[in-house]
Parts: sequence; C-alpha cells; structure tokens
Amino acid sequence: MELETFIFEGKTKEEAIEKACKELNLSREELEIEVLDQGSSGIFGIVGGRKSKIMVKVKKRGSAEDIISIAKNALEDIFRFFQLENMRIKSENLEKGVLLKVEGGDNPGILIGKGGKTLDALEFIVNRIINKKLQKNVQIVLDIQNYRERRKEYLRKLAISMAEKAKRTGKAITTEPLSARDRRIIHVTLRNDNSIETRSQGEGSLRKIVIIPKTKGENVH
Repeated sequence: MELETFIFEGKTKEEAIEKACKELNLSREELEIEVLDQGSSGIFGIVGGRKSKIMVKVKKRGSAEDIISIAKNALEDIFRFFQLENMRIKSENLEKGVLLKVEGGDNPGILIGKGGKTLDALEFIVNRIINKKLQKNVQIVLDIQNYRERRKEYLRKLAISMAEKAKRTGKAITTEPLSARDRRIIHVTLRNDNSIETRSQGEGSLRKIVIIPKTKGENVH
C-alpha cells in the first residue's frame, strides 16, 4: 500500500520540517522526508528568493526501527532529566521484541537501583510510552551495564545453593521477596531437579519462592 505524501514549504528546510511535524502532529522520526527544493535566499536575501520545499510520508508504524527510535528518544529524555551524560544505547532484535543495552556514563547505578527495581520501573515506563505511541503491544527489554545477565547468573547460583541446603537439611527454604522476572529464573533453574519443588508464596511485590525437598518435611523457615 502506497504511503500518502504531503508537500510543505518554508523559508528553510528546517522550517518546512517543523510545519510538517506541527500540521501532521507527528515527530520528525515518524516521517520520511525528501527535499524537493533546498530553496534560495536570492540576491541580498530580497530579490529572487525561493522557498524550501519538502515531500513527507508517514512511516509505517510499528516497525522495529520505529520502536527502537521511540524507545531511544524516551531513554535520552530520562538521561537528561537525571543529568546523566555519555550514555550509549545499543539495540538488538529479539524474537518477541527489542533489547536495549545501555553502556557508559559516570553513574549508571542510579538507573538500576536495589535489586534492579529502578531498572524494572524504567523498562515499564519505556514500554508504556511505546505502546501508547504505536497503539500496539510491543516488548522492550532494557538492560544497563549488563545488569540483567549478571543478575541472572547470581540468581542461578543462589537457586542451586538454596536447593542443596534444602535437600541437606530436609527443610523448606524461602527466598527474599523477588520480582516476577527473578522468580521465573529460580523456577527455570530448578525445574529439572526431581528431588525438590518450587512454589511461589505471598502477594504482589512480597512474593517469594519456597524451595521444598520432596522426600522430607515441608516446614518453611
């Protein structure tokens, strides 16, 4: 399907682009822009001047490039708010969405928070922004300084260690409150261990995982 085209003019190319964004109520990133005439200021800026003319098309909404562009703009706004500089954003396509990896900066820890809670909140905000702009559900995974992978490795080791303790003592072991993402890592890590079982316990943000040895008591400690 051919995209609808629009023609805009201005004293300069930038003015023409500003008109296009304002009249179409779209950001510059959402438009394909072709310059038809750069324009000319004429002699002494008075005689023989020509307006700049552009042709624009509205980009197909929801493409991977569109998603990444909106997400990056949202993150850059957040970085400016926190006065964080030299943050680099890289993107990777996932099977069901996009991974944004943030590197660099002087104090990226402020965007991660204890247990990754701030990072999870930022990820939620970015997803809401994209879903609202595109009017569709997309999945953005946000990672800062490779925190997600380091957290996953920590939780895998913790799960194995707690499972071994549960089997050694014959008593159920309970984790601290974990996010849904973290609980899933524990469940997945231990799902093939037939000598224990894992259950989620609690409500909301206080949900924990109980690791229970199958052959012994189920007292939770």
